[in-house]
Amino acid sequence: MKIALVHDYLAQNGGAELVLQSFHEMWPEAPIFVLFYNKKFVPEFCEADVRQSFIAHLPFGKSHFQWYLPWMPLATERHNLHDFDVVISSTSAFAKGILTRPETLHISYCHTPTRYLWTDTYEYIEDLKYNRLIKSMLPQLIHHLRIWDKMSTDRVDYFIANSRTVKNRIHKYYRRDSDILYPPIDLDLYSISDDVQDYFVTGGRIVPYKRFDLVVDVFNRLKIPVKIFGDGSALEELKKRAKNNVQFLGRVSEKEKAELLRHAQAFIHPQVEDFGITPVEAMASGRPVIAFDQGGATETVIPNKTGVFFHEQTWESLLDAVLQFNPSEWDNREIRTWAKRFSKVQFKERMQQYVKDRYIEFQQDLQQCQLDLR
Repeated sequence: MKIALVHDYLAQNGGAELVLQSFHEMWPEAPIFVLFYNKKFVPEFCEADVRQSFIAHLPFGKSHFQWYLPWMPLATERHNLHDFDVVISSTSAFAKGILTRPETLHISYCHTPTRYLWTDTYEYIEDLKYNRLIKSMLPQLIHHLRIWDKMSTDRVDYFIANSRTVKNRIHKYYRRDSDILYPPIDLDLYSISDDVQDYFVTGGRIVPYKRFDLVVDVFNRLKIPVKIFGDGSALEELKKRAKNNVQFLGRVSEKEKAELLRHAQAFIHPQVEDFGITPVEAMASGRPVIAFDQGGATETVIPNKTGVFFHEQTWESLLDAVLQFNPSEWDNREIRTWAKRFSKVQFKERMQQYVKDRYIEFQQDLQQCQLDLR
C-alpha cells in the first residue's frame, strides 16, 4: 500500500502541523505534497520528502503567499498523485481538492471547512490590512473559491473531523458525513509540577479571532501577572493596550511552552477553536483551563474537573471566571489522567487502523463495481 500525504502549506507550526507530523511518523516514506514550504517556520519537516507546487517558485511565493490565493486551487490540482494507492490530505483549505485516480483511496483529515470561505468571511475581509479597492474585489474572489471548495469535497472518499464541532460544520457546509478522530498531543513533553506560581498563561497565533484582547483587558484591570506566548498580526496592537503585568513572550519552543504551562495557575482559552490543542497540553501538565464555552473546548474541558467555562465572549464574563477561580481546588493528577486520552500513541493506533479498514472497504467496493460492469 503506497501512501502519500497532502497538506495545504507549511508556513506555521500549529495544531494542523502537529497532526501532519504524526502522519509523517506513521508513514515516514510517504512524500508530503504542499503548496509551499517555509523551512524557517516549520523546521520539523526538513528531512522529509516535501514536494512543493509551482507557487513556491513564484516571486514572494512563500513570504507573501496570500497574493497567490486565486491560483491555489489550480496548484493543488497539479499535485501528481497517480502513483499512490492511498492519499491522506490534512486540510483546512485546499488540500482536499487534489485529483486522484479512481483506484486511489482519498481520506481527508479536516481541521475545519475553510474559515474565510464559510464561518468567518466578513471578519476575514475586515481584518485584512489592504486598501478599499482590493477589499472591494475580495467578495467576488471568495465567492468563486467557495464554489470550488464545495465542489472539491466530492473528490474525498472518507472525511475525518478533528472534533464534533468540525463534524457539524462539515455536514452544514459540505453535506458530507465524517468520522471523529481527535488530534494528538505528545504526553512525554508535558509533566506535573507542584510548584504552581502566581501567573496565568495563554497563547498561540496572535490573530484577531483568537480574542486575546479579552485577556489583556481583564488582566489590565486585575493587575496580576499573565504571560502570552506566540506571534501574529494582532501582537503589536495588543502590546500597545497592555499594562506592565501583561508579559508578551513571542515565539517559544515546545520545551519552553511546557515549562510555562506546568507552573501556571491556569491556561486561559478565550477563543472558539475547531479543537484546540493547547488547552489539552495545559491539562497534560496538570493545569486547569478557563475556556469560552464554544467550539472544541466543550469536548475537552470537563467543568469543575479539568477547568471552568465562561459563557459570553466578553471581558466582563472572563473577568468573573478569573475572579471566581481558586487554584487550590484542582487535582493536577486527575487533570493529567483525563488528558491522556488524547495521546499521540492512541491517535496513531486509531488512525492506522482506520486507514487499513477503509482501504479494505474501498477495494471491496471497486471489485464489486467491476463485477457489476461485466
